Amino acid sequence: MRVDVLGVAFDNVTLDEAVDRALELLEEDGPHLAATPNPEIVQRAGKDPEFAEILAGADLVIPDGVGVIYAAKILGRPLRARVPGIDFAAALLGRVAGTGRRLFLLGAAPGVAEQAAVNLRAAYPGLVVCGAHDGYFKEDGPVADAIRAAGADIVFVCLGAPKQEKWIAANGRAAGARLYVGLGGSLDVFAGRVERAPEQFQKLGLEWLYRLMKEPSRIGRMARLPLFLTSAVGARIRGK
Repeated sequence: MRVDVLGVAFDNVTLDEAVDRALELLEEDGPHLAATPNPEIVQRAGKDPEFAEILAGADLVIPDGVGVIYAAKILGRPLRARVPGIDFAAALLGRVAGTGRRLFLLGAAPGVAEQAAVNLRAAYPGLVVCGAHDGYFKEDGPVADAIRAAGADIVFVCLGAPKQEKWIAANGRAAGARLYVGLGGSLDVFAGRVERAPEQFQKLGLEWLYRLMKEPSRIGRMARLPLFLTSAVGARIRGK
């Protein structure tokens, strides 16, 4: 069952259920898209019909961001759990390590995906990372060819939204993988270039506050969250 939050329909799943669904998709012919929208992405989809259509057609849409959870409650159709994209990715890797499933990492600055591959192999014994490519490419074809040649089953596409979702929609079939996951800046975290918020901040849904404390320049982006929640209030009043 999906829950509409300001035009984006989210799967009403827990983390474990999201991973179970991803594993089911890996048993089916692809390509399949797992999207991880946060409030900023929902707002962008509202202004970009092509992007909104891609999200609507995604096979798995999980709520990455406490703002989505708050908005769903305001709208009177609460979601059961927040499922951060990076937690989903980590849990999925824990389940596929040792199974022979092959992971390709796409995105971030040169060298980041390669370092992420090293760290992930160490963190998940038996994980097969079959290739990596940075996000600074001009032509899609060679990248899709590299993914197909590597025999990837799963691709973490970390180009930022909506670029990553549009890339998957345009190139997923040519690249030959079964499951593509749009994960924004997660490769920087996996590579150790960016530190996640402490666990207490994560549990309280305050990762945004930690990031703001570390990077005050993000204040402009963070200021959009109250506007997002205000939009949810307005939609509730209008009965949408």
